[in-house]
Amino acid sequence: MTTYRDSGVDIDAGDEFVDRIKPLVRSTFRPEVLTDLGGFGGLFRLQAKKYEDPVLVSGTDGVGTKLRVAFLMDQHDTIGIDLVAMCVNDIAVSGAEPLFFLDYFATGKLSVPKAQEVLKGIAEGCRQAGCALIGGETAEMPSMYGNGEYDLAGFAVGVVDRPKIIDGRSIAPGDVIIGLASSGLHSNGYSLARRVLFEQAKLTVTSRVPELTTTVGEALLVPTRIYAKQILALIQEYPIKGIAHITGGGITENLPRVFPAGVRARIHRDRWVVPPICSLISRLGSVERDEMYRVFNMGIGLILVVPAGSADAVIARAKALGDQGYVIGEIVAGTETDPQVEYVG
Repeated sequence: MTTYRDSGVDIDAGDEFVDRIKPLVRSTFRPEVLTDLGGFGGLFRLQAKKYEDPVLVSGTDGVGTKLRVAFLMDQHDTIGIDLVAMCVNDIAVSGAEPLFFLDYFATGKLSVPKAQEVLKGIAEGCRQAGCALIGGETAEMPSMYGNGEYDLAGFAVGVVDRPKIIDGRSIAPGDVIIGLASSGLHSNGYSLARRVLFEQAKLTVTSRVPELTTTVGEALLVPTRIYAKQILALIQEYPIKGIAHITGGGITENLPRVFPAGVRARIHRDRWVVPPICSLISRLGSVERDEMYRVFNMGIGLILVVPAGSADAVIARAKALGDQGYVIGEIVAGTETDPQVEYVG
C-alpha cells in the first residue's frame, strides 16, 4: 500500500509542527484576534471606531538569498525577523499601524525543529512590530527544494486613517532628509554580497577579516531593523512629510518613490557611518561606489523627509526610541531630466 509519506510528505510531522508553534503564535496575539491557530482563515476585528476613515494597507515580501547564508550557518532563529521586517516596514512608511501577519513556509522535507526556529523568528518580528501572527501555510514539496532548504514569504496588513496617510505629496525644496541607521545589509543585495565574499574572495561564513568584529556569516545574518513602532511614535509628534524604506535599489531607487513632481534629493555621503560589511564588499569585489548605492542600503535603513525646523527634534526623539539618526541631505528643486538623487561628498 502506497502512502503520502512514501511520496515524501509527512502529515504527522506537519501536525507536530503546528502543535509546537501554537505558543509562539499566541504570544503575538492582539485583543482584535478572534481565532486560534488551525482554522481555515485568521479572523481579526478592525476597531473602526478609532478611525475617521480607516484605510487598509497591505504588503508582501520574502527574504531573498539571505536564506543561503542561514543555510550555510545552519542558523534559522533570526531569518523570520527579516521576513516580518521587509513587510511591515513597507506598510508603516505610509503611516499605517501593522495589524496582522501571515507567513508561507515551503520546504522539500519538513524538519520540525528547523521550522520551529524559523517561526520563533517570525513571532519575535511580529512582537517587535506590534502585529499579530494570525495564520500561515506550511508546504512540504518533495523534489522542489534541496536537502535542508526552504523558502519564505510574508504578508502584512495594517491600517491608517485616510487624513493621516503619509504619501510625500507635500515634500518641497528646503525640507531636510533624515536617515535612520540600518542594522546591516538588512535583506537586500545578497546575491552580489555572496558572489563577492564567497565566490571571488573565497571567504566562508566562519572567516574573520580585520574590518569585522564578527565572522563574515554573523555580519551577513544580522536581522533587518524593524521601524514600525518608531514610525508610529514619530508621526504622532512631528510633521513627517515622507518616509522611504531603503530596500533593494538603495537610496538611489527608493527615496524618489515618495517624491512629488518638481523635487529631487541632494545626499551628502560623508554624514553617516557606512557599515564595515559594505566597505568590505566594495573593496574585495572592486564594486564601484554608484553600484554600491544602487544595491545596498549603505547604513541607512529608513529615510524621513521633514521640515527643516523639525530635524533636530526628530533625530533626538528617534534616538530616544533606539535609532541613530543623521541629517543626510536636503530636498531641492528638480526637473524631469535631473537625476532624482544627487550624491555629494
